Amino acid sequence: MDATDLAEELRMTVGQLVRAVRAIDTMAPGEAAVLGYLDRSGPMTTADIAHERGVSHQSAAKAVKELLQQGLVRSEAHPSDGRKNLLHLTPTGTNRLDEERRRRAALLGTAITDALTTEERKTLAATMPLLSRLTDHLRTH
Repeated sequence: MDATDLAEELRMTVGQLVRAVRAIDTMAPGEAAVLGYLDRSGPMTTADIAHERGVSHQSAAKAVKELLQQGLVRSEAHPSDGRKNLLHLTPTGTNRLDEERRRRAALLGTAITDALTTEERKTLAATMPLLSRLTDHLRTH
């Protein structure tokens, strides 16, 4: 298998895995993504979130509006640009995000235990540094 074929198989398989795990989410994907960005990156504007997600400002704003109404994020004036607002994850938002992540991890952990042998789990664990290196490479290029 050449690198292009391997890349396509990896892309399809990882995509299917992510969709299967996210099927148990209790939040809309856009809302969960916003919480994740705020958790990983700290306060951001709606425009920053739209840019990071690769979606329209309108799409990001819709998710942000829902999260504000649920008390999962809060907004404050941007310190250097009064025309903008910075979004912050609230403690309630952090708890909700942690709950989603725990649910995903439990589902995936059960699948790993049920579907893979001990040797296969070791092989899967050995691939994690490779997948991390690929991710880092893609982010920097």
